[in-house]
Amino acid sequence: MPKEVRPTPPVPIIDLFAGPGGLGEGFSSLRAADGSRLFQLKLSIEMDTHAHRTLELRAFYRQFGDEERPKEYYEYVRNPSKPSRDALFAAYPVEANAAREEAWEYELKSSTARTVKRRVDRALAGAEIWVLIGGPPCQAYSVVGRSRQARNKEAFAKDPRHRLYTRYLRILRDHQPPFFVMENVKGILSSRLGGSSAFARVLEDLEGAGKGYDVYSFVQPVPADGKLSPTDYIIRSEEYGIPQARHRVILFGVRKDRAVAPGILAPFGREVTVEDVISTLPALRSRLSARSSSADSFTAWADVMRRAPALMDGADLLTREKVSTVLSGVSERNEDLLNTRFWAGRSDVGAHAGWYLRDRRLLGVTNHEARSHMPSDIQRYLFCSVFTEVHDRSPVLADFPDPLLPAHVNLSEGVAGVGFADRFRVQRRNHPSTTITSHISKDGHYYIHYDPSQARSLSVREAARLQTFPDDYFFEGNRTQQYHQVGNAVPPLLARQLAEVVAHAIGRESEPGIPK
Repeated sequence: MPKEVRPTPPVPIIDLFAGPGGLGEGFSSLRAADGSRLFQLKLSIEMDTHAHRTLELRAFYRQFGDEERPKEYYEYVRNPSKPSRDALFAAYPVEANAAREEAWEYELKSSTARTVKRRVDRALAGAEIWVLIGGPPCQAYSVVGRSRQARNKEAFAKDPRHRLYTRYLRILRDHQPPFFVMENVKGILSSRLGGSSAFARVLEDLEGAGKGYDVYSFVQPVPADGKLSPTDYIIRSEEYGIPQARHRVILFGVRKDRAVAPGILAPFGREVTVEDVISTLPALRSRLSARSSSADSFTAWADVMRRAPALMDGADLLTREKVSTVLSGVSERNEDLLNTRFWAGRSDVGAHAGWYLRDRRLLGVTNHEARSHMPSDIQRYLFCSVFTEVHDRSPVLADFPDPLLPAHVNLSEGVAGVGFADRFRVQRRNHPSTTITSHISKDGHYYIHYDPSQARSLSVREAARLQTFPDDYFFEGNRTQQYHQVGNAVPPLLARQLAEVVAHAIGRESEPGIPK
C-alpha cells in the first residue's frame, strides 16, 4: 500500500513592528502549487493597541478555511456592535486563542529582550527554517521627520527612533534566522548619524549579526564586483503592479551558511492606476464638519458646492467652465451618497480582482466612509479635482484663486513655490497614487479624490485598495486610527511578491504571479 504523501509544513514567520499586518498578509497568502500555505505567521508583534486589534482579528480570520468562516464574523465586520468582538471570540474559543497567541501587543525594547526571546522560541517550536520580517518605525529617517528636527541637530542625532532597528538586530543575534526581510523608508539612505551614513551602519550591523548575513536587493542582481549601491535596495512599487508610487528600501538577508543566491522581482509590465482600483467603490459625499454654520444635510452640502464658483475668480477659464458642468449635476445626487458602516453588494475592481475580491462571502465593502470637511475645504477640493482633470496635474498654491487660498502662516512662501507649495494634492485617476503615509490620518489634503462631484478626501477603504489590502481585510479602531494603520503598512500585494523570492531561495515552489 503506497505511503500517504503529506504536504510540506509551512515555513514559520515572525513579524516585528507588524503594524496592521501588511508584510505578514503578503507572506501568509502565498500558496504552493497544491494549494497549501507556503508560510505561516507564528508571531506578529505590535505595540499600538488599534493595529494589534486589527492583527488579532486577521489572525482569527486565517484560522478558518475559505468556506468555513463563521457567519458571526461577517455580521461583526458589517456592524461591529452586533455581535460584539468578545462574543465572536467566545463563540470560537480555539480559533480565538490561536489568534491571541499569534498577535502579541508588546513593545520591543532592550529591557524586554528576555521576554521576547522566550516568546519567539515558543512560537518557533524548534523550527530550523524560518523567516524574520518587519519594518522598524521609520519616522526619524523620513524627509518630513528630518526637516522638522533640522533646527536641532543634537536632538535629531539622539532621537531613539534611529535605534529601533537594534530591536530587530537583537532578535537576529538571539535567534539567527536563515532568512530575514527588513523594510524602511528611502530617507534612510541619506540620513546621517555622527557624521556617517545611517544606512551604512545599519547594513554593517545586519551583515555582522550572529553567524553573518549576505544582504541582497529584491530588484537588482549582485554585480560582478559583488558590490550593490545603496540605491539598488530601493523598490519602486508602481513597477510591480502596485497602484501607488511608493519607494522603500527593502533588504533580503540570507545567513552565510545557506550559500544561496536569490532571484529578484519580475516587473509587472504596466502601471496600475488609481482609477483601476477605486473607481467602482460606492460614491460618497462628505458630511459637513461640526464647525460648519449649517447642520449636515444633502441640501447644506449642495449649497456649499454651489457657492464655490463665486470664489474662483482668477482661476483659468477651462477650470471654471468644468466646475459649472460638475455643479449642474449636483441636484441629481441624493442621500444615497451618505456614509454607512457597510455597503452591501459586491464592488468590482479593474485590476487584480483575484486579489482584492478573494472572499466571495463578504458581499459588500467595509471601512468606506468619507470624512467630514469644513465648507472651505470642500470648495478647495472641488477646485483641485477639476483643475487636475483639466490640466492632468494637481494644482500648487500659485494656481489657486485668492479666495480659496488657505489661511496658513507661511502662505506667501508656499505661493512662491518655497516649502510645501502642494498642500492640496489630488490623486490623479490615470496614474498610480502618491505614497500613502500615516499623514493621511491628519487632514486628507494630500489625498483628494479625483472625482469633482464627490469633493472629498479618500476613504479608508480607498486608501487600503491603493495599499493593496484585499477587501476582506477589516481595520479596527475609529476612522483616524484606521487611516494611521493603512498609511504605516507595507502593501500586501508587494509583500506577496517578496514572499515568492524568499520561497524560491528556501527551495520551495509557489504559485506564480498575482492571483487572477
